[in-house]
Amino acid sequence: MNKKKIFNDPIYGFVTIQSELIFDIIQHPYFQRLRRIRQLGVSEYVYPGALHTRFQHAIGAMHLMGKAMDGLRGKGVDITDKEYEAGLIAVLLHDIGHGPFSHALEYSLLQGVEHESLSFLLMKHLNEEFSGMLDISLKIFQNVYPKKFLHQLVSSQLDVDRMDYLQRDSFFTGVSEGTVGVERIVEMLNVVDDKIVVEEKGIYSIENFLNSRRLMYWQVYLHKTSLGAERMLINLINRAKELAESGNDLPASAELGLFLKNRFNLNDFQNNKNILQSFGKMDDHDIGGAIKLWANHDDKVLSLLSNMLLNRRLLKIKLINDPIKKNDIEVIREKIVKEFGVLRSESRYFISHGEVSNKAYVSGGQTINILTKKGQVVDIAQAADLPNIKAISKIVKKYYLGYPKNLCL
Repeated sequence: MNKKKIFNDPIYGFVTIQSELIFDIIQHPYFQRLRRIRQLGVSEYVYPGALHTRFQHAIGAMHLMGKAMDGLRGKGVDITDKEYEAGLIAVLLHDIGHGPFSHALEYSLLQGVEHESLSFLLMKHLNEEFSGMLDISLKIFQNVYPKKFLHQLVSSQLDVDRMDYLQRDSFFTGVSEGTVGVERIVEMLNVVDDKIVVEEKGIYSIENFLNSRRLMYWQVYLHKTSLGAERMLINLINRAKELAESGNDLPASAELGLFLKNRFNLNDFQNNKNILQSFGKMDDHDIGGAIKLWANHDDKVLSLLSNMLLNRRLLKIKLINDPIKKNDIEVIREKIVKEFGVLRSESRYFISHGEVSNKAYVSGGQTINILTKKGQVVDIAQAADLPNIKAISKIVKKYYLGYPKNLCL
């Protein structure tokens, strides 16, 4: 069987599967599940075209990883064939631990268990199935492989993951400000002292990359409507968990039901393969199908939230510069009690508050380094005549308050 198949990707054109092992990994049910998980969660409520998946993103990131390693090899960087394949696999599987609706359910269904940890556990499970052929990929993913620059390509402030999702999310949302010249950036990469650097002539492409990232956060990832939909989904799942844990019968798939009734921590996933395997079967359809059923549930809160989400009656989000006052929250909760006829203790499911931050580039620690024409390596934030980078380096924090739109405030 010919396993060197070709994907026709809307961003890069033809993407070739480089080896039979990669083909077999892509064919695995854990990876095929990514076809059923949207890259941007609930952003389709704002941008109707944002229906692309984690599967597409993973394939795209793998393609860029190959381009990056090809470029480095051409500049004399030693990357063996095994390391090349392992690098492709490491980035292909970097998102395999994402749950339904991507980041949203890390705050409700899987409290305290980050997707990176689950990606690692699923990679270990796949490594067992493939008789240890993912050993190097696991070491690259964990950043314990001797050639540290390979991990930087997978996870850093200038990695192929970010390069792909900025391009892809920009394309599918139609937000042109996110467009990035990734081909030029990839061509400008080099390695000095086992660290990824960008040759000085690529400095303005990096500036555009960081500025695009900052704009995409405000226009897409932290868009008020997306934030309202995501927080409503989180509240809905929290209500469903409360009911399930109290012994209420909720219609749901076997996998979703397991996670609604139980609170699993990382140790549970590590010590019980059945839990990990159940997670590896769950996708957006589990949540979407359940919400349609819950819209007719006897519990008023669950039913109301389900119908509001299905019919796009989302929380209205206010973004402000100062922390939300406790008195403002109490006033809104009283109005919710009157408007929806729910108990005061239940009003918390119709309100959301917290903080969001936009950090396009954080200098110090994991930096983006520029290789000057004189052979010096400097942090891009310190590079000459780029005041915009220094401005982007500042973390912008805002506070949000979300509540039903029909409240008279």
